[in-house]
Amino acid sequence: MIKANDSNRKSWIEVSKDSDFPIQNIPFGVFKKSDNNICVGTRIGDRAIDLNALQKLNYFAGIALGPEIFNKETLNDLLKLNKPVWRAVRDRIAEIFDANNEMDETHKGLVLSMIEEVEMMMPVSVGDYTDFYSSRQHAYNVGCMFRDPNNALLPNWLHIPVGYHGRASSIVLSGTNIHRPKGQQLPVDAEMPVFGPCKLMDFELEMAFVTGQGKELGNHISTAEADDYIFGMCIFNDWSARDIQKWEYVPLGPFLGKNFASSISPWIVTLDALEPFRVEGEKQEPAVLPYLEFKGNKNIDIKLEVQIASDHFEPHTISRSNYKYMYWNMTQQLAHHTVNGCNINAGDLMASGTISGNTPDAYGSMLELSWKGTKPITMPDGSERKFLQDNDSLIMKAHCQADHYRIGFGKVRTKILPAKKLNI
Repeated sequence: MIKANDSNRKSWIEVSKDSDFPIQNIPFGVFKKSDNNICVGTRIGDRAIDLNALQKLNYFAGIALGPEIFNKETLNDLLKLNKPVWRAVRDRIAEIFDANNEMDETHKGLVLSMIEEVEMMMPVSVGDYTDFYSSRQHAYNVGCMFRDPNNALLPNWLHIPVGYHGRASSIVLSGTNIHRPKGQQLPVDAEMPVFGPCKLMDFELEMAFVTGQGKELGNHISTAEADDYIFGMCIFNDWSARDIQKWEYVPLGPFLGKNFASSISPWIVTLDALEPFRVEGEKQEPAVLPYLEFKGNKNIDIKLEVQIASDHFEPHTISRSNYKYMYWNMTQQLAHHTVNGCNINAGDLMASGTISGNTPDAYGSMLELSWKGTKPITMPDGSERKFLQDNDSLIMKAHCQADHYRIGFGKVRTKILPAKKLNI
């Protein structure tokens, strides 16, 4: 069988040199076709591939898949299977669309659509969502702003992958516009809070991983096992209402400042596709406790970009960062999440936390890029941004670069609409 990660392989589907979706990628998602049928699919170049049609045509013979596994509105049933099955499906797709193979023209008509002819859907039904806080530079920056630069990191930060349980119901797909949230805020020098639209609207540049079916309640997943329970990754925008968050987060953490929306990209890129881009992470000092120790390179070199666009100017890049800067990696996050016996389910989503590099142009939020509003960012039309304005569109992109191809995630694009009127 052809292995999907062959760097020299070509497809009989035409793929442009700068495409995020060469045959080495083979991401998984869900889309609605022009006939309104919804299916699990993948993508090569600008072609959407109907995996349900492929299965009906018997292309997955010999792989332990249930009937109609791709005739679904989410990936969740596929996620309940195990990594050997995920890998076998991806390798079979690579074989079917390899340049050395052919497909019957009638089959092509049933299986292939132009990407602009399909509507992307939410890829997973997210049951539970956890947001981590795993970029050292980001944690340091926030600590400097709100505490003492000499004690920027809280005492626990270098010992555990800090995280909190977020709101799964408000995770939405790229292209879903959101309204500016409302809530309580405490103005500077005021003694009493006020209520109104968020004034400090922010993004957080993150990646997220989607899990397969975990172990039963009471069991844990070790760092050595973690990769077997991670299906793949997507881009994640953890929207933040900074002024609402500042007033409410003591003593239990964010609530209305976070739960109004989070945005994800439509394609889930498998860990297998990302394997060639593994890199060594930052040395962790002090030494972690034994259950957080791991072997091998667990960070991934994913190049990240953030842009702002508006009705007055085209997308303007404000940050370039990289997922490789994460201090705590995915295997440690999952091991810590489950070490107390917490169970995870197929389709759970774990976000990385804001990803900030070591230079100001690589910071992962407006809070950091404008340094709490003290260093406004100039836009192409001459306007300035301390935080995000109504009708701004925020765009995040991510890809891994090899010598002859790139593995990309597409993008997350979301427009901020004015706050809705409160009916009281």
